[in-house]
Amino acid sequence: MNFSVRHVLIGLAVAFTAYLSARGLWWAPGSVDHPIGMVASLIAYLVTTWLCLLVEPRGRPQTRDDVPLTAGSRGPVPLPTWAAGLAVVLAAYLPTALTLSAGAASTHAPYVTWYVGGIGALMTIVMVRRRTWWAWAGTAVLAVVSSVWLGPKDALALGLVGSVVWVGVAQLLMRSFDRAARDTTQLQELQAAASSWQAAQAGRRRERRVQVQRALTIAGPVLTRAIEVGGAFGAEDRAEAAIAEGRLRDELRGGRLLDDAVRSALDGARRRGAVVTVYDEGGLDDLSESALAIVRRQLADAVGSAQSGRLFVRTSADTQIAVTVVGRSAGEGGHGEEETVDLWREIARPF
Repeated sequence: MNFSVRHVLIGLAVAFTAYLSARGLWWAPGSVDHPIGMVASLIAYLVTTWLCLLVEPRGRPQTRDDVPLTAGSRGPVPLPTWAAGLAVVLAAYLPTALTLSAGAASTHAPYVTWYVGGIGALMTIVMVRRRTWWAWAGTAVLAVVSSVWLGPKDALALGLVGSVVWVGVAQLLMRSFDRAARDTTQLQELQAAASSWQAAQAGRRRERRVQVQRALTIAGPVLTRAIEVGGAFGAEDRAEAAIAEGRLRDELRGGRLLDDAVRSALDGARRRGAVVTVYDEGGLDDLSESALAIVRRQLADAVGSAQSGRLFVRTSADTQIAVTVVGRSAGEGGHGEEETVDLWREIARPF
């Protein structure tokens, strides 16, 4: 069986309150007027205290703003209001019941005055269970009732000061724990944000390296040729330079549209004289790699079979269409005629 820290602390609290209340049984025969009342008061104390330790609220708060960060699985959950009220009622009942049951001659006997420490321990439990005002209300009731039966000076001497200190220290500790938990959570969030930023930067650096390498691969032969001929390009060299420029533009604008087959189809269209424009405007960001492979395959087929003089390839924001391929060519009368659309191909989004 696994024991958590919470179970260990509850066990210690049960043992400690049982030890405090056990003093109420150490009386000599005939020294108390109503033994049954003494025992009943002790049982009432134990039942109330252990209820405050063990009872759980029916509805757990779900949002972070409803409870402190050390509540829930990481700390004590708030005590139900009825249990906190029962603890305050016991703070008023127990001193009176024990004093009346023991008799006037035993008012200051240890088997009667144990209630000062016992109620202090109970209010400490109520404080730890997130009922601050109830805990201080019960402590105030204890102070008033014990002062009535014992006198203020004797009440302070018999443990009232210690009970108040317990409750105060419990409040300070819970505030410290909450602050520490909040700081820890904020630190974790900052670490996660820093890790995400570092991962994003690393991804961007890798992407830049890939783009630079690809640009060098595309433009390198053209630049080498320019150096060889001193910039005096012939018609064939100019055509290759124009194709290289188009490839670079595709890499910068094409994004997720490109693979080897699409690049080959675009090169083929440019080599036959077509002007090709490719734009990836983010419509494919949510597609998986397998879905993108289907789109790219259809795009390569569409571009490879096109005979238009101008080709426009764009991603689409439509929920049904992934890519639109539009082809335009000059009219039958030649260059003086207005261009007409001779190709319209919509590639559906794979589902």
